[in-house]
Amino acid sequence: MGGIQLGRMQFRIMQVLWDQGRASAREITDALNGSEAVAHSTVQTLLRQLEAKGAVGHEESGRTFVFFAMLKEDKVKRTAARDLLERVFGGNVGSLVAHLLKNEGLSRTELDELQQLIDQKRKD
Repeated sequence: MGGIQLGRMQFRIMQVLWDQGRASAREITDALNGSEAVAHSTVQTLLRQLEAKGAVGHEESGRTFVFFAMLKEDKVKRTAARDLLERVFGGNVGSLVAHLLKNEGLSRTELDELQQLIDQKRKD
């Protein structure tokens, strides 16, 4: 695939860093615990793994490490989407979109946005 693969919780940590820019392990743990319980020690372990992958870096601020993303959000999402497309749908974009349309609840606004994207692709 070529890009860095992230697990679900690693991706959630990256999302916190993309949203906040910089954060300590405690701030990341607190942000994650807003939607799902996660132990601080787990976050620390995942941050070490993310650093080893080159996904995050840190600076020391006193006795605290402040973490930041080293990967761009759109690149990570593009890589993850491509991986899903290849592994699950054999690279067939139409099958992926059809599956999502059939099985996921889409609002009227989301459907309108999709239609605009389809219309634009047809013009290109």
